[in-house]
Amino acid sequence: MATKKILLGHGSGGRLMHNFIKETLLKKLNNPILGRLSDSAVIGCEGKIAFTTDSFVVSPLFFPGGDIGKLAIAGTVNDLVMLGAVPEYISLALIIEEGLGQGFLGRIIDSISFYAKAARVNIVTGDTKVVEKGAADKLFINTSGIGKLVSKKELSMRNISCGDKVIITGNIAEHGLAILAKRKELSLKLNIKSDCQALNGLIIPLLKQGWGIKFMRDPTRGGLATTLNEITEGSQLGIVIDEKNIPLSEKVRVASELLGIDPLYVANEGKAVLAVDSKEADKIIGFLRRHPLGRNARIIGTVVERPRGRVILRTVFNTERVLDMLTSEPLPRIC
Repeated sequence: MATKKILLGHGSGGRLMHNFIKETLLKKLNNPILGRLSDSAVIGCEGKIAFTTDSFVVSPLFFPGGDIGKLAIAGTVNDLVMLGAVPEYISLALIIEEGLGQGFLGRIIDSISFYAKAARVNIVTGDTKVVEKGAADKLFINTSGIGKLVSKKELSMRNISCGDKVIITGNIAEHGLAILAKRKELSLKLNIKSDCQALNGLIIPLLKQGWGIKFMRDPTRGGLATTLNEITEGSQLGIVIDEKNIPLSEKVRVASELLGIDPLYVANEGKAVLAVDSKEADKIIGFLRRHPLGRNARIIGTVVERPRGRVILRTVFNTERVLDMLTSEPLPRIC
C-alpha cells in the first residue's frame, strides 16, 4: 500500500483540508478553545502579558534529542519565560511541502502534542498551508505565544549593574553540534544530543522566590558569546568570564576540537543566561542545581564597569582575550 502524502489539496480549504484538520490536528492537539475552529481564539488574560512569535526552519526535521515540533514548543515557551512569563497559549501555523508523508507529519504533530502538554501550554489557534514541491524544505513552523507575567520586577538589561554575577544554567553547545552531526552524517561516535527543552519548570519557580534576578536570555543563535555581547551592548557595561567555569561536556569539547568550531558560538536550545545580584548568586545556583535541567548551573563571570560594551574571556592559561559578537552563522538553520 502506498504511503499517504500531503497534496496541494490539503491546503485548499476543501474536504481534504477539513479531514486533515479533524483527523490529524484536532485528534492530537484538541482543547476547548481550539475545538471551536474559529478564525481567532478567545482567551482570558488578567494583568500584564508577554507576547512572542517565532519561526522554525531547522534541517533536518528530526535530530538527536528532538525534532522541529519539540523545538517549536520549547523555543516559544523559553522566549516567554526569559521575560518572566508563565506560558499559557500558543498558535501553530504549518507550512508543508507537497509530497511530505502523512505518517512523517503525524510524528511531528505527536511531538508537538506531547511537549505542549508537558509544558502546560494550550495550542489554541493555527493555520495550515501547503506549497508546491520544491518551494519549502518539507516543513516550516510558525508559532506565537502568550504568557502571564509573574516576575515582580521587569527583567531588563537596564537593571544590570557592576558586580552582578553571570550564570549559565548548564552545559553549552549541545544543540548546534547535534544538528551539525546529523545533517552532515558525521561519524563522530560521540552521541551528542540536543539540549532542546522548555525551561518553565526550571525558571518560573525560581522567579517566584523573588531573588535578585535582573535579566535573562536563552543563548540560541550565536551561542553564549553572542548573548553576552548583547548584554554588554544593552547595558553599556562589560563582562569578564572565566573559561574554567564554563560548563562543557567532554563530548562537546572533543567534537569542537575535531571540527574546528568554538563552542562559545554554538547554539543552545535548553539553557538560560542570567544576570543576578551578587549577594543572591550562590542561593540561585543552589536552587537551579536541585532541578534536573539546572544540575550543571555555574557562575561564569562578573559584570564590570570597564571595558564598556566588551566581553573578556579569562582563559585557563590566565591570559585574556576579547570575545566579539558572531559576525555570521557558522551553522545555518539550527532552529
